[in-house]
Amino acid sequence: MPRLLSDPPAKPPAEGFASGRAAAVPFNGKRAMEYLRRLCDLGPRLSGSDGMAKQQKLIEDHFTKLGAKVSWQKFTARQVSRPAPVAMANLVVTWHPERDRRALICTHYDTRPIADQEPDSRNWFKPFASANDGTSGVAWLMELGHHVKAMDLKVGLDFVFFDGEEYIYDPRPGVDQYFFGSEHFATDYARNPPRHRYAAGVLLDLFAGASPRFPIEGNSLQLAGGVATQIWGVARELNEPIFEHKLGTTVNDDHLALNRAGIPTVDVIDFDYPHWHRLTDTPENCSPETMGRVSRVLTTWLQRLK
Repeated sequence: MPRLLSDPPAKPPAEGFASGRAAAVPFNGKRAMEYLRRLCDLGPRLSGSDGMAKQQKLIEDHFTKLGAKVSWQKFTARQVSRPAPVAMANLVVTWHPERDRRALICTHYDTRPIADQEPDSRNWFKPFASANDGTSGVAWLMELGHHVKAMDLKVGLDFVFFDGEEYIYDPRPGVDQYFFGSEHFATDYARNPPRHRYAAGVLLDLFAGASPRFPIEGNSLQLAGGVATQIWGVARELNEPIFEHKLGTTVNDDHLALNRAGIPTVDVIDFDYPHWHRLTDTPENCSPETMGRVSRVLTTWLQRLK
């Protein structure tokens, strides 16, 4: 979960978008929750840990069996407060690789080393699942993978799992560095431009709680206003009230590096999830209904991209 900022910006004009209403996919929330529990059962999945290695194999096997192309961006990062660098890896799942115009849905898949929102600091280093903070995005994409081939997509689609977003041991402001994985991905995209280009991106973060609200995050509106207008407009058409048509808090998150690299990306994030960085961030506090509602909006939006 990112740090909060202030002073949200004004709304920019909307971008062009296909008309008509595509059918949402039949998202299986129960199966998504099974994936979520399975991932959490691996234990903490810190960058460079055995738990992360197990998760990486599970994800790679899952999407390979579904017929997607799976690739890795491997790199090394050094955290300010740690004595040695750590091997990290972003995982990229590619659908319709022949299409040059593409969309991107991303999440971080590492878990945080410390539960620093626990009131008693003696509990900070106890293992915690980070069920909604990162893991829910992985589970949601694992479920969506069952449906991509049946979707009426006009663009290619990539799922990107970022490493190192939560690799924070010292939570004091200005000490440890955030967003290793997205920074690496964005830098590589800008320095080594691929044949394909991303038309739009969505970052999922803290989105699967039982009673979420998704106002439009400030940086998303400022940097990717057209994409925000599209998605929240689809939500309004579908009468989906958890996507609130108002400006929310502005945050630093993985989407900033993508926007700097020219990938207009919005952050779908619940600012008020009560179990953020607490030991209570467990599967029991996540909702299959919420994941299904988010899927209804985003899969409709994806099929209207052109």
